[in-house]
Amino acid sequence: MLKLTDDGAKITLQGQPPASDNGLFWFGSALLVGAVAVVLAMSLLPERLSIGALALLIIGSFFFNRQRQQRKKAMSGVISNGILWVRNSELVHDNQGKREQIHLADDDQITVHGEQLQIIAADNSCKYHIIGFDTMQEAQATKAILQGQVINKRSVNIKLNAD
Repeated sequence: MLKLTDDGAKITLQGQPPASDNGLFWFGSALLVGAVAVVLAMSLLPERLSIGALALLIIGSFFFNRQRQQRKKAMSGVISNGILWVRNSELVHDNQGKREQIHLADDDQITVHGEQLQIIAADNSCKYHIIGFDTMQEAQATKAILQGQVINKRSVNIKLNAD
């Protein structure tokens, strides 16, 4: 829903919240299975092989956690729900009380693809991907406001009938 304000617009995004991170569940499950395997290796194998199995468990958990963090970092630029306060070269994303202020650089590009808006940095990397607009017009209005164009409220004539 789009509401125009004096210096921009307030847009309520209707997108789905990002999927919950169940990577921690899988990390815990893999760690448990690995720990049981290391305990079995320690009871059945010689010491050197047992220490090697423990080292493999530690290295595996390190890489698994690192991959999970990189995937989470890659999803940090997606905005799909909450309220956007849009002004010239500035966005404020309010999502359940958490506010993030986003300032656009002069060389950032803004593109609209259907009901989605992308903010692309000068090095052609996607800084933000905003989804959840109700209509394509909301995405286009957001782009126009971010680029400094003025959007005027349409005046509405109300006629009262005297009975």
